[in-house]
Amino acid sequence: MSQRSFRRRIAIWVTAFLAAYLVLAYFAAPEFWTFRDRGFRTQRFEMVTHTPQGIPGDPINVGLVGTKKEVVHAFAVAGWDTADAVTLKTAIEIGESVLFDHPYPDAPVSRLLFDGRAQDLAFEKPVGASADRRHHVRFWQTGASGDDGRPLWLGSASFDRGVGLSHDTGAITHHIGPDIDAERNFLMHDLATAGTLISTRDMAGIGATSSGRNGGGDPYFTDGEAVVGVLKQLP
Repeated sequence: MSQRSFRRRIAIWVTAFLAAYLVLAYFAAPEFWTFRDRGFRTQRFEMVTHTPQGIPGDPINVGLVGTKKEVVHAFAVAGWDTADAVTLKTAIEIGESVLFDHPYPDAPVSRLLFDGRAQDLAFEKPVGASADRRHHVRFWQTGASGDDGRPLWLGSASFDRGVGLSHDTGAITHHIGPDIDAERNFLMHDLATAGTLISTRDMAGIGATSSGRNGGGDPYFTDGEAVVGVLKQLP
């Protein structure tokens, strides 16, 4: 066999392997989860997010009462960045940030659904030189309001501890740290330290569990409570 023919066969096998991986990780495995969870998707899941394929995602563990402007302002004052939208350009940029260890403080976060909708807002606070490790939170504006009539936002806060492959689908994703209560408390402490909160209160969340799993198959544990902060009103 000639060297040229050998290289061509290797290229064909590599291409076939990559194609099979993409089909399995991004189409077949998510469809399996959609089929497996179909019986549950007719029920109303409260205080938990879902992936676009219907896989249960990160729990709702934080909330804020305030206008959109006040939410964005509070995180800016606390030193958090607003996450970019997911596009081909930002997907390439976050990949470069992780691979080459350079900053991308407003890197995009993946879409999660709550009450059938993707997040309205997302914020992050990097840890280290790249987008590999970061505190991050997604928020959804609900139809409810606080005692003062301002909107109630519910959110899911977790810590991205690194990039890897989803345990359930094999797709490339961030893996979260298991202690989501610590991340909830970190976020609220940051906002309080920045002087943006009037008060906080607990509300019932997903419920206590020591064996939760998110949409990437990452384990988590929680006391099951969500903490809701009331933001200071802007002039």
